[in-house]
Amino acid sequence: MAAVLSCGLGAILSHAAAGAHWGLRPSSLIEVSVPSGRFRQRPGTVVHRRSGLGEADATIHRGIPVTTPTCTLIDLAVRLPLAELERAVNEADRLKLLTPGSLRADLEVIPSRPGSARLGGLLDRHTFVLTRSELEQIFIPIALRVGLGLPLTRRWLSGFEVDFHWPHLGLVVETDGLQYHRTPFQQARDRLRDQAHTAAGLTPLRFTQHQVKFHPGHVERTLRAVAGRLAA
Repeated sequence: MAAVLSCGLGAILSHAAAGAHWGLRPSSLIEVSVPSGRFRQRPGTVVHRRSGLGEADATIHRGIPVTTPTCTLIDLAVRLPLAELERAVNEADRLKLLTPGSLRADLEVIPSRPGSARLGGLLDRHTFVLTRSELEQIFIPIALRVGLGLPLTRRWLSGFEVDFHWPHLGLVVETDGLQYHRTPFQQARDRLRDQAHTAAGLTPLRFTQHQVKFHPGHVERTLRAVAGRLAA
């Protein structure tokens, strides 16, 4: 608060300091953003002159003016390795500051700035969703290359509708669209599905839809290994 007050009207906590203030990741660095026309050097404080920050980018948290969680993550995206950025997004989700879906929606309406594209690319890996027809068009050729043959689709097994089923192998493949934000209810239901299939003597296998579309080699290798074991 002292750093923000010392930088004058319109100053807000930002970058690493904002991330620490929100509880996203620790930092001892004090960073403050001020309107572009104003600059005040302060010992021990990194001051950023910035244009384009509006009222929607700032809020009050625990009494201190600070960039919003979305704006903070955009700023952090410029400097953090992807793994650390992903942990920061996960922490924001855990703290209920935002959801990956709401964060992705924010990026659609906020004017692009450094960090926006990198953060959006990270989110797209986990919020990517295929329609049922698109999923079948992409996944079935992978299964055919492995030699599995055509699966049964949208069948009910163990009390659940499954995406793909090979009865002769007892293999069930499920695909998840939204992997980044999984509610406790969704996680519990997924485990119940897998446990019900296993109890019925089936082998459940789960891929993300992002893997199916963008990492088909991994999906193919995994399918081949599992199918070979089941056939033996």
